[in-house]
Amino acid sequence: MPPTGDQPVPRAFQLWKNFALHSPWFPIARIINTGSFRTLGPDERRAYDAPFPGKKYKAGARAFPKLVPVKPDDPASEANRAAWKVLEQWQKPFLTTFSNGDPITRGGDKYVQDLVPGAKGQPHVTLTGGHFLQEDSPVQFANAVNGLIRQMDGG
Repeated sequence: MPPTGDQPVPRAFQLWKNFALHSPWFPIARIINTGSFRTLGPDERRAYDAPFPGKKYKAGARAFPKLVPVKPDDPASEANRAAWKVLEQWQKPFLTTFSNGDPITRGGDKYVQDLVPGAKGQPHVTLTGGHFLQEDSPVQFANAVNGLIRQMDGG
């Protein structure tokens, strides 16, 4: 659900954005672990940290929250409004797979389902987990996506 800056931003996102932009410490694996219900193992943490061997490699991850519009006149607001205009006309199958425990996106599934015509009648799922569903409900998430693909392939 592309934010436009026209709606209130959850406090959790404001905190995340400030942390990403200003904290001298930016531990990728710990961030993933904190945003998940389950605890990552040592190998998983190393795998998440591997692409970010130094500070300069984290620049994109740090900058991403700043790109999310929080005010109507933010640079990405217009592009996201244009995206919503397309989504409000979208007739192809559109599946939402949200989590029950993400303080930033929780509840957004109903908003999207109401606005996107292709979402009507789809087997939407709310999975157990935090922000990173691939860690908390990987099988259920994959099954939902694979089911939509099968549906679109006619099988």
